[in-house]
Amino acid sequence: MDLAELKRFVGGRWDEAIVPSLVDYIRVPAKSPAFDANWAAHGHLARVVQDARHWSAGCAIDGLQVEILSIDGLTPCIYFDAPATGGLGSARTVMFYGHLDKQPEMTGWRDGFGPWTPVIEDGRLYGRGGADDGYALYAALTVIEALDRQGVARPRCVGIVETSEESGSPDLRAYLRALAPRLGDVALVAGLDSGCGNYDQLWVTTSLRGLVSGVLTVEILEEGVHSGAASGIVPSSFRIARQLLNRIDDPATGRVLLDALHASIPEERRTQAVQAGAILGDTVWQQFPWVGCSHGPEPGAHAMPTTTDRVEAIIARTWQPALSVTGAAGLPSIDEAGNVLRPRTSLKLSLRLPPTIDGAQAAAAVRRALVQDPPYGARVSVSMGGASGWNAPPTAPWLKAAADEASRASWGRDAGWIGEGGTIPFMGMLGDFFPQAQFLITGVLGPRSNAHGPNEFLHIDYAKRLTGAVAQVVAAVR
Repeated sequence: MDLAELKRFVGGRWDEAIVPSLVDYIRVPAKSPAFDANWAAHGHLARVVQDARHWSAGCAIDGLQVEILSIDGLTPCIYFDAPATGGLGSARTVMFYGHLDKQPEMTGWRDGFGPWTPVIEDGRLYGRGGADDGYALYAALTVIEALDRQGVARPRCVGIVETSEESGSPDLRAYLRALAPRLGDVALVAGLDSGCGNYDQLWVTTSLRGLVSGVLTVEILEEGVHSGAASGIVPSSFRIARQLLNRIDDPATGRVLLDALHASIPEERRTQAVQAGAILGDTVWQQFPWVGCSHGPEPGAHAMPTTTDRVEAIIARTWQPALSVTGAAGLPSIDEAGNVLRPRTSLKLSLRLPPTIDGAQAAAAVRRALVQDPPYGARVSVSMGGASGWNAPPTAPWLKAAADEASRASWGRDAGWIGEGGTIPFMGMLGDFFPQAQFLITGVLGPRSNAHGPNEFLHIDYAKRLTGAVAQVVAAVR
């Protein structure tokens, strides 16, 4: 392979065709079904799927077939199939994955920026969904086209691009079942919907945490009463909720107390955490927007993480359970809050799980801990669900070598291997469907890219280099 030509073609493709298409894509509020109950009527998901299908028609890939699939009541899906070249045969395949649905708007965007307002500044494309994960289909087809232009032999390449990922991929399993007879013997799953530890090398995701989420509601009164008359006799529903949460984690350290939510960490993952810590240094924890402290020990002091040990920080966000309260109900706004003892408190809970913990069993364990023997006989209800995480199979030597070589070609450094702290349900599905496959799970969501939040951006130069690196890895599959 002519690496200089690969870089030239991929860079030109991004500048001339992909970035303009992503600019148009960002303008469309194609929110995932969980955030747009009327998605079918609004037609935004259908539009971005149609736009991507239209774009693919311009790719110079012999025999490429691109279909829009639709199952009644489910969000649409794109399937593409590019025959093998160089006499490799069509039995073994590389399967690409991506999605086109988006998270909702979120507040806090800079002036002049917004979720549906594409802005290019300092080599970054701002707006919702460009990096998560609108670029995936365009990059995948560019990978294939780049190899074919040089006559580099490659396996048959297939791809699934769904539109329900940000809702937990509820529709993906049905499409996987329907497409299973057409996918062949999947040797490599190339998922382009993950993150990168920095913008200086290729990063491969090795694991994803699971998730228990739901609502805890504590009721102590039928209606609110004057706090002057009742406090001291009637316990605060918020204090009861605090007591219940103390059964789940230690409020001083954050350590989750339920043994059922902990897992042993594979030695390969510990080794990779040590290597990633050496690469990333203190950016492992410094990357977050800590608030300044008025009483810090020195000028510029800021709030501190639970640990500043680089390796322990990586393990904490990838292989340790952690509880967060992400929302609340039953609390009036500060300007409307009077001297009233509230009758109830509801808290939205988000509890991340180690990759190998069963999500449903973890949710049941959390539910039992919260509802048994409630303080003061309060009425406690829990609506809780769980999603399992994912741990990649042991890395095959050929994939390790190919990833390192591709990373060196694009950045001059070996690849980094690291777990991610988020939960992506589709990975567990793909692992179940393709237990013999190797996984190249990667992406462009690096430091400050702020997926799902305000000022989300795609690092354009990194995306170009990533596309070339993925092309090299695909060419190594036999």
